[in-house]
Amino acid sequence: MKKIIKSRPDIDESKIKPFRKLENVISLSCVVGDAMERDNVMKHYIKSRAADKKIVGPAITVKISPGDLVDPLDIFEVAKPGDVIVVDAFGETETSIWGGLMSGLARNAGIVGAVIDGSCRDTDEAKMLGFPIYSKVVTPRASHTAYSKRREPIEVNTTIVCGGVVVNPGDLIVGDEIGVVVVPYEALEKVFPVAKEQAEKERKIRKDILAGATMDDLLNKYGRI
Repeated sequence: MKKIIKSRPDIDESKIKPFRKLENVISLSCVVGDAMERDNVMKHYIKSRAADKKIVGPAITVKISPGDLVDPLDIFEVAKPGDVIVVDAFGETETSIWGGLMSGLARNAGIVGAVIDGSCRDTDEAKMLGFPIYSKVVTPRASHTAYSKRREPIEVNTTIVCGGVVVNPGDLIVGDEIGVVVVPYEALEKVFPVAKEQAEKERKIRKDILAGATMDDLLNKYGRI
């Protein structure tokens, strides 16, 4: 068995903070995805399963071995308030690696959400706690950790794949009711102004539509819809 727990990467909060200010933007995942020219958009099945909240925060990544799934309790050794837990559970659909107690502990630790390429459970409890979880599926079957007490094999803060997208520790995770996108840490300063401009353009277009603008009006004014 192996357990590899790497320290949290150095994250410049000044690069994250501007994105947090976009949390009220309509269709935020779409706006940020468009700003990356449609790259780094997780597959459609990674959906919000619990609290109806957007998530914006840097990734703490977890890789769990297929066929031997454990609860990712080791995240609490490294995660800080504002982080998002992103788990590569190899798309496992019949065993959950995140339940209500994990949601409660994560909320208490200031973690803003979890994204799981696999299954979660206790979504009713997560809703009660106001803790957002995004996952491939939901099923009541737990991992073996509660019975075996074993917490490995697991890797924390390594490169993973979640929802078909490569995620590195510190990459920015943006999620809403539509889906989840990933902004590579090194691209944050490039993507933000494009996303902000896109959000403002869409706000203006939306206002014009509500005022009765036609398709031709919008194409002539903005060059796109």
